[in-house]
Amino acid sequence: MKAYLQSVRIAPKKANLIAKMVRGMNVADAMDALGKTHKKAARIIEQLLRSAIANTSHNDKQDAQTMIIKLIVVNQGTAYRRGMPMARGRTRPFRKFLSHIDLELGFPDEKKAKRSAKTAKDASQKPKTAVKASAKKEPSPKSS
Repeated sequence: MKAYLQSVRIAPKKANLIAKMVRGMNVADAMDALGKTHKKAARIIEQLLRSAIANTSHNDKQDAQTMIIKLIVVNQGTAYRRGMPMARGRTRPFRKFLSHIDLELGFPDEKKAKRSAKTAKDASQKPKTAVKASAKKEPSPKSS
């Protein structure tokens, strides 16, 4: 239920914007959102998501449409070192960054949903205790 993409030629900052957008979405909504986004990173992450879906259906025999994007991490890879010519024979160095993208699909946590519903139910049933006014301590006057 995982897919990795190593050393793809896009800056990690640009790829991370799109990764934040789809993190936690279900697969169908993420594919729809990526298809409507006009960014290079959206095309790359969409292709990676298709690969994760294929891995899930072929290797694990799971229905990918019921899954969500549990984890998507964009890390910085190596960088190409390039230079722009300047005056007097000098060069201005700059780097072109590569990215490593990891994507993991999973099922929505039913246990967490049940647990949060149970705690909300318990909190509504607990009696509220009154705070006693005598419990508050008044500050004593300073003696000089």
